[in-house]
Amino acid sequence: MKLIDVCKPKQWKTISTNELVKDGYPVFGANGIIGYFSDYNHEKPTLCITCRGATCGTVNKSLPYSYVTGNSMALDDLDESVIMIDFLYYFLQYRGFNDVITGSAQPQITRQSLSKIIIPDFDITIQKEITQTIHDLEHLILIRNKQIENLADLVKSRFNEMFGDPVLNDMGWEKHALKEFGIWKSGGTPKRNEEDFFRGHIPWITSGELEHKYIKDSFEKITKKAIECSSAKIIEKGSLLLGMYDTAGLKSSINTKVMSCNQAIAFAKLDDRITDTIYVYYVIQNLRSMLLNQQRGVRQKNFNLSMIKNISIPLPPLSLQNEFADFVAQVDKSQFACGIVIKLWRNSLKSSII
Repeated sequence: MKLIDVCKPKQWKTISTNELVKDGYPVFGANGIIGYFSDYNHEKPTLCITCRGATCGTVNKSLPYSYVTGNSMALDDLDESVIMIDFLYYFLQYRGFNDVITGSAQPQITRQSLSKIIIPDFDITIQKEITQTIHDLEHLILIRNKQIENLADLVKSRFNEMFGDPVLNDMGWEKHALKEFGIWKSGGTPKRNEEDFFRGHIPWITSGELEHKYIKDSFEKITKKAIECSSAKIIEKGSLLLGMYDTAGLKSSINTKVMSCNQAIAFAKLDDRITDTIYVYYVIQNLRSMLLNQQRGVRQKNFNLSMIKNISIPLPPLSLQNEFADFVAQVDKSQFACGIVIKLWRNSLKSSII
């Protein structure tokens, strides 16, 4: 069936922020509830699709007695004898809208583009079964994600138990500067006007990509010649990478393969006879808030390479550091296993309805 055969997509009057009130009916916009209004335009729950902007294509289910504002397209007058609202919600969520979004500078979805969407003509009984299956799987995914969070908290707890608070250094460990553990360097950016430089196979990362403990790949790849003709450098596998500029200051990762980076990242292959890279990663995470106060600059607060080298951290015995790293490795395995299960379940979610 066509989507427009079972509902009437409509955009309602946009509610501006100065029209919102403290107590009233919930207003559903591009990101769910954005505030409250003195009136409502929907008595029953309805599906609303963000129809413009960066979150274009987001599907929300409104509450009873709510107002769907103009940034969203409301799927009004849904024929619930033909299609369940929950089934349609899941179908549209997992189907996506990439093929019906128009515009590049300002992505948008129109009533005309929604007319291209075809939905499965399943019996209501089958819709109920599929909806229940998806609901159950999503509940299991929530449980697994909570397990991953708990495992991360377990690592933090174990770190504090073994090493204390590194800001206070309440266990009295001797302190050493990062420059004592390895040779610190920063990267560089090859010339953009040399297009061939960015058509290689060497991962080249920016500080914005230092989002996780381990970094395995990059958005952009460069050639060996790009490294030879710029200040970009090869980063040995297993190095510690630290962001230096602005909000990426002391964001950190450990690379799992040989790569390169731009000038906003400092890196070093740490001497494992002195310290463990996993320990240093976690101690930097614990010290980050305090160290960010040392950034320099007026409009943009930055670290420089010299400041990175001179960051001083508590240094417990190497045997303790290695023990902690072994513990982290076991937790990583458990988190990875949970992640694999979640990925399989997510694939099942999509295949069960698309």
